[in-house]
Amino acid sequence: MSRACCGHDAGAQAGVVKDPVCGMTADPATTPHHATHEGHDYHFCGARCRERFVAEPGKYLGPKEPEPEAPPGTIYTCPMHPEIRQVGPGSCPKCGMALEPAMPTLDEDDGEVRALGRRLALLVGLTIPVILVAMGPHLVDMTWPEPWSSLARWGEALLATVVVLWGGAPFFARGWRSLMPWSPNMYTLIALGTGVAWLYSAVAFLFPSSFPPTMRNAHGMVDVYFESAAVIVTLVTLGDFLELRARRQTGEALRGLLGLVPKTARRVAEDGREEDVPLDSLRVGDHVRVRPGEKVPADGSVLDGESHVDESMLTGEAMPVAKRAHDKVTAGTQNQHGALTIRVDHVGADTVLSRIVAMVAEAQRSRAPLQRVADKVAAWFVPTVVIVAMLAFAVWWTVGPQPSLAHALVAAVSVLIIACPCALGLATPMSIMVASGRGAQAGVLFRDAAAIETLREIDTLVFDKTGTLTEGKPVLTELRSFGSDRAEALALAAALERPSEHPLAAAIVAAAEGEGLAIPTVSGFQVAVGRGVTGRVNGRDVAIGNARLMEDDRVDVSVAHEAAGKARAKGATVMFLAIDGRLAALLSLADAVKPSTKPALDALHEAGVRLVMLTGDNEVTAKAVASSLPIDEVHAGASPEDKARLVSSLKAKGLKVAMAGDGVNDAPALAAADIGIGMGNGSDIAIQSASVTLLKGDLAGIARARALSEATVKNIRQNLFFAFIYNAVGVPVAAGVLYPLLGVTLSPMIAALAMSLSSVSVVGNALRLRRDTF
Repeated sequence: MSRACCGHDAGAQAGVVKDPVCGMTADPATTPHHATHEGHDYHFCGARCRERFVAEPGKYLGPKEPEPEAPPGTIYTCPMHPEIRQVGPGSCPKCGMALEPAMPTLDEDDGEVRALGRRLALLVGLTIPVILVAMGPHLVDMTWPEPWSSLARWGEALLATVVVLWGGAPFFARGWRSLMPWSPNMYTLIALGTGVAWLYSAVAFLFPSSFPPTMRNAHGMVDVYFESAAVIVTLVTLGDFLELRARRQTGEALRGLLGLVPKTARRVAEDGREEDVPLDSLRVGDHVRVRPGEKVPADGSVLDGESHVDESMLTGEAMPVAKRAHDKVTAGTQNQHGALTIRVDHVGADTVLSRIVAMVAEAQRSRAPLQRVADKVAAWFVPTVVIVAMLAFAVWWTVGPQPSLAHALVAAVSVLIIACPCALGLATPMSIMVASGRGAQAGVLFRDAAAIETLREIDTLVFDKTGTLTEGKPVLTELRSFGSDRAEALALAAALERPSEHPLAAAIVAAAEGEGLAIPTVSGFQVAVGRGVTGRVNGRDVAIGNARLMEDDRVDVSVAHEAAGKARAKGATVMFLAIDGRLAALLSLADAVKPSTKPALDALHEAGVRLVMLTGDNEVTAKAVASSLPIDEVHAGASPEDKARLVSSLKAKGLKVAMAGDGVNDAPALAAADIGIGMGNGSDIAIQSASVTLLKGDLAGIARARALSEATVKNIRQNLFFAFIYNAVGVPVAAGVLYPLLGVTLSPMIAALAMSLSSVSVVGNALRLRRDTF
């Protein structure tokens, strides 16, 4: 039976049913998207709706229940103080900001942003009448007649009280909590400023007779500052809203990566049956079918099938990668033409994609060394501001014009409000968050904020050869025939090498397949350990290997000695091919330099970076590779301990050293360097030991990372300048230093507006990094 989302028989709906996910209509006869659940058929308007339904059918059937903000046990942390970690949401005891999940999730919605937006809209609606009542008569030079004047005053007092006590309740709570561990923050000043302004106004409104006649107007009333307190709360809420929305935007890149993984997988049972299952139900060892056009649901190994997989989301390379049995595939990459059956090797948080997201999220919340400047200032900033506010109050009350108490109160409140250190606190974290997300989009992952800041200072780059400068696997670079047809020689060599698992054998087979040659079958295949292989192909005796194998088989290779010597001088491995006891060809194989290597090294060299190759390969090969590249030093035959020792010795000379590598043998040197740079196509331990990971696996990423580092530090310094100069100018003006010269004072409303604008300027400046090209 076909059903719609409400459970009615589809036949009663004139051939059209409702999609249980999005609510749109779908025609069961024409839509290709169907699913069966508990014996009932459901129909969908699109593949995405079907995918969501199959993953969580209970979510779309029956009564709707509100979803929790995050799974139970989720760790929350402060975006400005990452050392603060707790289970469940709350507020930071140091700065008062709302805590957020430490690990972003795909289902993370903007519920908090929407709730704060609704709160802001209500506060604006309540504050505007307060401003009109308080400022209207002054703007149009009129007074309210009775009884409207009393009603207006009472309306102003009541609306402002709702705004301050309800709208400002989170600020008062955060300000109070900041006093418990004695860690005063921006909310301490906000709570003091608005609290004093509202309390003074409430007393003046209710008990005007308790004030001296000099502070009362012609109507016997004392001037109040309800509108200032209300506007301050509304503007601070606006600043919080803009900041929260900006922080959400910095996570878009991460959620985009998480969204690449499908919500369901097609699991293959032991009896061969296939069924769509939610992604969470996959376990290591499961077999999964990935059909053409589908995305790979988990990290795994190909068991059966051949296809090309688009891995651009990880590597940035547009060319799809051929996949066949035993090849690795990564969750989130997209299968193209052929069907693949894969064995699941990693699921959940253990997948490459999840580790990338976790690394970027951790980097976004880590503290840069420049943050210490802001921390040191913040330690004494709030107490100093309170002292300045008290001094301003005392001076205005003692020597200020009448009504001196009112002027004193305005000056003190203005100082407390305008000195709010939120811009100072946001200066570094906002830039780090944006830079981490921007780096992920450019294929550069930073482990922490210190790596972002330090990379720009690097003056020496040490790098491994294999897999870093080169492709990391041998390729056939030359085949020189001697009295035989080149194509035939390559086909026979590939036939003989196909049963072998040696990397050189794989290179020869790949070369033959790349040229479209038909590779015949070998019989009598034998391995001569340390020398080569022999066998019979198409009725001919074939042998391929080194000079020792040729000598054992009495094959004269003297004619190829000169060519072999030249090939070895270039760092190539030489193999001889003999057919029926006669030399047929000389094959040169080498680990080719990546096309991106030379331009990347040229750019770094021009930037003044000293380039050092450090490899475990032999000296001849190392120097052959280095000869075509702008490399200053070459160290060959180095063990893992040698690599770490050399990096330490360079650091001891006062150099800022970065180490780039991709293998397990590079891990000690990566850890010893000021900045370890791991290649995304390298070993897990190399990536874990690195401060920076290049997803595309080539040195061009270092130039991008260095440019991003320089731009980020520049951005942080700009933010700190904005915050410092704003307070350096704003606090004295709020205290009234311009009054004796220009007769100018600053109202708490203007102070609140200036404080919010300072935060907006910092957030806006940090977001500029998203538009830069690296």
